[in-house]
Amino acid sequence: MFDNLSDRLGGVFDRLKGRGALKEQDVRDAMREVRVALLEADVALPVARRFIDAVTEKAVGQDVLKSVTPGQQVVKIVHDELVDMLGGPETEGLILEAKPPVVIMMVGLQGSGKTTTTAKLAKLIKEKHGKKAMMASLDVNRPAAQEQLAVLGEQVETATLPIVAGQQPVDIARRAMEAARLQNFDVLLLDTAGRLHVDEALMAEMKAVSSVSEPTEVLLVVDSLTGQDAVNVAQSFGGEVPLTGVVLTRMDGDARGGAALSMRAVTGKPIKFAGTGEKLDAIEAFRAGSVADRILGMGDVVSLVEKAAATIKEEDAELLAKRMSQGQFDLNDLRMQLQQMQNMGGLGMLAGMMPGMKKAKAAMAAADMDDKVLLHMDAIIGSMTAKERANPALMNAKRKRRVAAGSGTEVPQVNKVLKMHQEMGRAMKQIKKMGGLKGLASMFGGGGGPGGMMGGLPGMGGSAGGPGGLPGLGGPGGGSGGPGVDPNTLPPELRDMLNKK
Repeated sequence: MFDNLSDRLGGVFDRLKGRGALKEQDVRDAMREVRVALLEADVALPVARRFIDAVTEKAVGQDVLKSVTPGQQVVKIVHDELVDMLGGPETEGLILEAKPPVVIMMVGLQGSGKTTTTAKLAKLIKEKHGKKAMMASLDVNRPAAQEQLAVLGEQVETATLPIVAGQQPVDIARRAMEAARLQNFDVLLLDTAGRLHVDEALMAEMKAVSSVSEPTEVLLVVDSLTGQDAVNVAQSFGGEVPLTGVVLTRMDGDARGGAALSMRAVTGKPIKFAGTGEKLDAIEAFRAGSVADRILGMGDVVSLVEKAAATIKEEDAELLAKRMSQGQFDLNDLRMQLQQMQNMGGLGMLAGMMPGMKKAKAAMAAADMDDKVLLHMDAIIGSMTAKERANPALMNAKRKRRVAAGSGTEVPQVNKVLKMHQEMGRAMKQIKKMGGLKGLASMFGGGGGPGGMMGGLPGMGGSAGGPGGLPGLGGPGGGSGGPGVDPNTLPPELRDMLNKK
């Protein structure tokens, strides 16, 4: 979503960082370009103006202009102001610690993704918070809206209120409240009706449902592809219903991102969640710092590690850690890594989250290298026998031809997979010489490059001076180009694994 803005800002800051000293006029010229980039990204004019004024005021100070690295100081100021504009460093989650059933009311226009987001939140509440949730559809206008929520409820294994034909939204809300109390549900999610535009009938219905259910959270669901109009919708709803937060859907789209950047500043309401895909687990807490990092091309290591921790099974990580410490690595291990990368969103998603990998991501796109590469590699390994996977040295010319025919690929592609396995196997032996994962853990916080950081994640091999953790990218790990990772920001399970000998 923020690719165009990120490219524009990257060009501006590269020029600033390339200069040994900065004059006040240099900063002002750069800020003029930043303002144009923000306006082209569809950021509201008052928000862009306020942002530029705040950055300029701090950046033209003597402390910045006379510092050793003035360009980097300006980038840091821009980063901090972006975080403030997006809602501050603190992440505001759902308020679930109230008298049950805690009512979460979903409001928004038709087609913004309310029903799907309701199911996503129910799944999140059940899995992350351990709460018992029930969903109820109050949408009696859109055909099959209630049936859609019932189907989604089955998919996320969450109870839904039985449908009673002809019942009005306020009556459905009363019945849902009663059912939630009787069945001891912790959370009740109300999926309200939408309209094609804001009108009096919609607002009257919202107010009536709100007065009956007394919701703890009123979340406005807006489609980030609607651009600046999403902010206008938020203002309209905020004037009628006591909103507690905003959920931005389709954050994985190619819109210009102005709605996300303007929403908090214009409405004063925090963006609590972002929908990042169509799957029912594609929702994440909105972190201002992570979004600012991605916009400025710094990657998003915290989200990457969280995704790894949520996707990779503990027993698989333990097994790989044990094999890595012994310097062992066969094609079964490589196949497990490829599958884990697919589960985490594929090459493009991972490259976008890693610091310093923006150019690598662009190179992958230019070379038509997409997630099919992972599928082809998996097919090649799957076409081998169990003996061949355990001992790749058995792969002679005849076997390679058989594997290529079985996987629908060519012999050179089979050779590439085998060569990649050899390189990663050598990396495992280097890790053993370094003292196992304990030695590898010293790379965290010590300026390890992108390959080094991926090496530290369970199930993603890489080593200092060896090939990077992403198969096929072949970048050096452990270089000094990327920023380090603070071990204290990692999940405790990952810290424990890295501390093992």
